[in-house]
Amino acid sequence: MSDSHHNGHEAHADNHDDGHADHGARTFEVRVLRQDGPDSPSYWERHRLPHEPDMNVTSVLQRIAAQAQTIDGLEVAPVAYDANCLEEVCGSCTMIINGRVRQACSALVDKLLAEHPEEIELQPMSKFPVLRDLCVNRRRLFRGLEKVKAWIPVDGYYDMGPGPRQSQAQQEVAYPLSECMSCGCCLDACPQYSHVEVERAAGESDTQYAARENATYDTHFIGAAPMSQVVYYNLHPTGNLNAGERLDALMTAGGIQACGNAQNCVAVCPKSIPLTTSIAQLGRDTTKRMFTKWFDR
Repeated sequence: MSDSHHNGHEAHADNHDDGHADHGARTFEVRVLRQDGPDSPSYWERHRLPHEPDMNVTSVLQRIAAQAQTIDGLEVAPVAYDANCLEEVCGSCTMIINGRVRQACSALVDKLLAEHPEEIELQPMSKFPVLRDLCVNRRRLFRGLEKVKAWIPVDGYYDMGPGPRQSQAQQEVAYPLSECMSCGCCLDACPQYSHVEVERAAGESDTQYAARENATYDTHFIGAAPMSQVVYYNLHPTGNLNAGERLDALMTAGGIQACGNAQNCVAVCPKSIPLTTSIAQLGRDTTKRMFTKWFDR
């Protein structure tokens, strides 16, 4: 900092003795792990930004884009990242921030710097293939939802009258499970959920590649989020009509038997969903389903 800037800052402090006089002079560093494409090597890049009140990591990435220059003066393209709702509802801005997987929109700079005053470190999720910078391909997460049929099928859209009623007790159990935003935090933190990447074969069509990719994903651990959605849809009076199909899907390769009960999932869930309670419930339900099928043969 130059002497003239320092003296001007002191004069400003004398005129505004409100405890925030040095706020404009504060800066902090951001270290970002970047990657130019799926097959490109990753590299670290460092930025210095002025501190502003009420900043979150999304605003940090916006400031980096506007500044377009590293701490060394190198001109760079904006960091690629996913974002949508900016209010912890869509789940798209998941990334690893200061070593912990979480949402960029709700990760506040002041709290992050209190944890780690030296810098804020941003990395892409570790269990999904990187597309560019902080953007990853979460197709495997959504394939898990497809595998367990995490929906209620309908045979038409005509008016069928009021649906079955749910008791208040059922609603109180179901509501926390409905808050899942498919952000992937629970999957990235899970030691049983390994990184899986399916390379495209030469001459393979889109249909062939998608089928092989799905088959590969289906044999690996499905993770806590899709499993908890099985409990959610099986709780619904209409969804319960297909409960057996969902439980059968969890009894195949990559299903509930692959869960190691590390409980990392529930520790990082931004919505505090009782994921381990769901997994315990599914353990009972799949065991009952297995014996029922065995005796019905």
